[in-house]
Amino acid sequence: MPQAIRNIARLVRIAWILARHDALFPLRDAGIAPVVTTLAGLARRRRGDERPGQRLATALQALGPSFIKFGQTLATRPDLIGESVAQDLSNLQDRLPPFPAREARAIIQAELGCPVSEVFPEFDDKPVAAASIAQVHFARTTDGRPVAVKVLRPGIEAAFERDLTLFYWVANVAERARPSLRRLKPVETIRTLADSVRIEMDLRLEAAAASELAENLADIDGFRVPAIDWQHTSRRVLTLERMEGTRIDDLAGLARAGHDPAMVLAHASNAFFRQVFFDGFFHADLHPGNLMVDADGNVIALDFGIMGRLDKETRRYLAEMLLGFLTGNYARVADIHFEAGYVPRRQSKAAFTQAVRAIGEPVLGRPLHEISIARLLGHLFQVTKTFEMETQPQLLLLQKSMLMAEGLSRKLRPEENMWLMSQPLIEEWAAINLNPAARLGEMARETLAVARRLPQVVERAEDILDGLEDNLSGGPGAGNSRRGKPGKRGAFGGIAGFGGVQLLLGVIAGLLAALLVLQLV
Repeated sequence: MPQAIRNIARLVRIAWILARHDALFPLRDAGIAPVVTTLAGLARRRRGDERPGQRLATALQALGPSFIKFGQTLATRPDLIGESVAQDLSNLQDRLPPFPAREARAIIQAELGCPVSEVFPEFDDKPVAAASIAQVHFARTTDGRPVAVKVLRPGIEAAFERDLTLFYWVANVAERARPSLRRLKPVETIRTLADSVRIEMDLRLEAAAASELAENLADIDGFRVPAIDWQHTSRRVLTLERMEGTRIDDLAGLARAGHDPAMVLAHASNAFFRQVFFDGFFHADLHPGNLMVDADGNVIALDFGIMGRLDKETRRYLAEMLLGFLTGNYARVADIHFEAGYVPRRQSKAAFTQAVRAIGEPVLGRPLHEISIARLLGHLFQVTKTFEMETQPQLLLLQKSMLMAEGLSRKLRPEENMWLMSQPLIEEWAAINLNPAARLGEMARETLAVARRLPQVVERAEDILDGLEDNLSGGPGAGNSRRGKPGKRGAFGGIAGFGGVQLLLGVIAGLLAALLVLQLV
């Protein structure tokens, strides 16, 4: 009860700030604490001609770091807040006033175990960037290397934990007040935010993400990831190679440096497509402030706190869906959704195919350079309510990244389409992953994985059947496992043995087929 009272008190303050920015609509639409929202609605409002999403972004900025991150998460959920609001929140700036340099130095000393001067003889007290979770200082190591040092904000972990507790409470209240919202998984949305923030607040994990991305793209021309200085990196301090260049959206600066925007776009789209489809691990915060172009024309990625992952099945689903849309094969697009289990089988496939066509024709009927795959996905997610399609958070994060990438593409080369530039890569990926041999190889690997678990499966089945035999006989040993009665098998034990033999023979046959396929693939 005390926790609920604290949450309500905080909700009143939040609602009041939202109301002052004329941005109460998320709480009202979700049916959360109607009395609180009604009272907050009496607050004096700031009048203006901004869109609802812009007003909400301003209010979240005023509420502080946790709410900025929450707004960025909501930007990936057009199914929850609408496409227009989601688009406005995607521009939410993660900037806050810097904290004092003496606090940054104290954190570095505590984390690295020695005074800053012993690690960084040159350390610029004026940060070059300050965001909701951390700020960045330029420095130079004892061996003369220029580096960027990222330092967590003091007390940020406790502040986020307090706010996440509130967010979970509000999400649970929303699900109870509006059961129809459960399909949209508001609690899971907060869990996704919590997981992302906890990763961001352990800078060793961000360092590992940068290292993995660099390893994945090591052989890709035109794209660079800064090297990690692991000796000067800890949970609250990240030190990495200092990169210099021109912001990727600074067209005048790129022109002065002699860079061709078409080549810059080619490097960026090539790297993004490979991250998503070939590696299933992608940079999910691709706003222009996180991308630069160096003197040699390489695109440089920065800030690896928000990354996305897609498993092989999701990538296959995504590729087949996009190919279905691009070729106008709407029936295949519908089939893919049913095969993946995204749309329940009780729904009408014919009706869903019709809805898919209604989504694809307006988007794909535009001039080639205006086609937006991200908006196509957004329209698809909008019709999910009708067909009970459960939200797929990993795809929503990808859609947000696609929107950012496409926006950047249009800024660099309005007449180009990044997906058409990536067509050779699409064809290469499809040839490797969507042909029959690849499917058979995947089946073979799955069969081998099942075979490794076979002994445990058979043993567990025998335990269950022996226990069932004892319970049915009602004897003094009822409920004991077969390990308690080593000599007793009975009728059920015979069945278990027969079933185990049948299962073993089936798996052996599958293994032989799998080995044959793996030899052929």
